[in-house]
Amino acid sequence: MTFSAETDRVVRQERTPGGAVAAAILLVTVGVLDMLQGISAVAADQLYFIGLEYLYKFDTTAWGWIHIVTGIVLILTGIGLMSGTAWGRVAAMSVAALSIIANFMSLPYYPAWSILVIVLDVVVIWAVATWHSQAD
Repeated sequence: MTFSAETDRVVRQERTPGGAVAAAILLVTVGVLDMLQGISAVAADQLYFIGLEYLYKFDTTAWGWIHIVTGIVLILTGIGLMSGTAWGRVAAMSVAALSIIANFMSLPYYPAWSILVIVLDVVVIWAVATWHSQAD
């Protein structure tokens, strides 16, 4: 079966590139990790390390709800990113940046988990920012 170059070009533009799918899956993973972090904070405050006094100190239950909501938004944005649209790309980078800020602010309470999520968010932002679609 023979296809013209025009038909082949249209088919390639409709598919979401592999890098975008990988970034979307990673964004959903970060969302799940953020939700687990939030559930852990809401369910059992004693799992969190309470260290030095910080200017932006919140109750760990408040941080838990912040992370649960952030996780849900990350998951929904990751699903939207799989469509490969420009708004999905902008939303993914914006929400990942907000997740970095939230995890940086909760760093004193659970440092290892927050650093892991921050690193994954940076990878998502890098993957989405360097992705060049056929339409660009």
